[in-house]
Amino acid sequence: MNVPLKANWSYPTTVWAGPGRIAELPAACAKLGIERPLLVTDQGLCDAPMVRSALALMPGAQLFAGVRGNPVAANIEEGLGVYRRGGHDGVIAFGGGSALDAGKVIAFMSGQTRPLWDFEDVGDWWRRADQHGIAPIVAVPTTAGTGSEVGRAGVVINEATHQKKIIFHPRMMPGVVISDPELTVSLPPKITAATGMDAFAHCFEAYCAPGFHPLADGIALEGMRLIQTYLPRAYDDGTDIEARSRMLAAASMGATAFQKGLGGVHAISHPVGAHFNTHHGLTNAVLLPYILVHNRAAIEARLAVIARTLDLRGEPFGALFEWMLAFRSRLGVPHSLAELGVTLRDPQTIGQEAERDPCAAGNPLPTDAAGYTRIFCCAVAGDLRLTR
Repeated sequence: MNVPLKANWSYPTTVWAGPGRIAELPAACAKLGIERPLLVTDQGLCDAPMVRSALALMPGAQLFAGVRGNPVAANIEEGLGVYRRGGHDGVIAFGGGSALDAGKVIAFMSGQTRPLWDFEDVGDWWRRADQHGIAPIVAVPTTAGTGSEVGRAGVVINEATHQKKIIFHPRMMPGVVISDPELTVSLPPKITAATGMDAFAHCFEAYCAPGFHPLADGIALEGMRLIQTYLPRAYDDGTDIEARSRMLAAASMGATAFQKGLGGVHAISHPVGAHFNTHHGLTNAVLLPYILVHNRAAIEARLAVIARTLDLRGEPFGALFEWMLAFRSRLGVPHSLAELGVTLRDPQTIGQEAERDPCAAGNPLPTDAAGYTRIFCCAVAGDLRLTR
């Protein structure tokens, strides 16, 4: 059955999906009343043809490309300065998860008077914000991983504490998403794999998170199935538009599903990324089987549905475990955090920060700092036996 590649969705926000749809960027801005957008992207895309083409579509736009691979507060402050001096009235968040997060946070902070960390995702701190001071956002993802284009938060590193902080507000959700697979065809295989595995981690952790949320569970299961089918195709042939299209959809599905919650993979990945500047998706990909083994007692009863969805044979835990290892290997994902340059210089700090991370609340097996420290040490050593 031939499924069309172009579609318009209104869930969880307005999404214009399909090849060539970046040409509709002016219409997206007009829909949100944006006339003088600030296009926010990361340092690696500063001179990319796709960015230059997007700017050409919007004569009133200005470029800010000062976002690091793991955004820090200084990036947000610099972007805010450009936004305010330029008299902008909206943001085009353009790029991978880092650029999308930074662009959303700049739009959120554009009309606030309180400091950034006053809006950390703690309790109801988001209510401190002036919701009328949040600028409209058009999101244009160029990787298929974080799903930040349909998220209501942004992750920013507090350099003073070396901690990743989540800045949240319901109105940080972009008003229009342009999900154009042609913008992802130039992604190298390694980044395709890392971002795709990030999307899988979102779906997997969301499904395993405790609580009753059948809407999120259904989206997570279909997201995992799409990734199983299409990520290897995108990895092997970056010009496979169908595969790129389905992976963009799966990334958005993962971020939609994890409104239910995330878990230990992200709880550890956040401090590891902050302290060692590792790629977030790749860090998640390495950590997945270690958390799977650690959480076995709490999730085993739920794994049969995942195994059926992925058409895996045999005892569900063992089948999923072996498939996960083989799938990572097929995509060139390393087995240990040490292969990403992570060391055991201060494992207790990683464990303590993982326990405090907001994502830890969604881990199906309650885990303290000592437990997260143990998992982290195992992942650095590449020894799955020690997590049992």
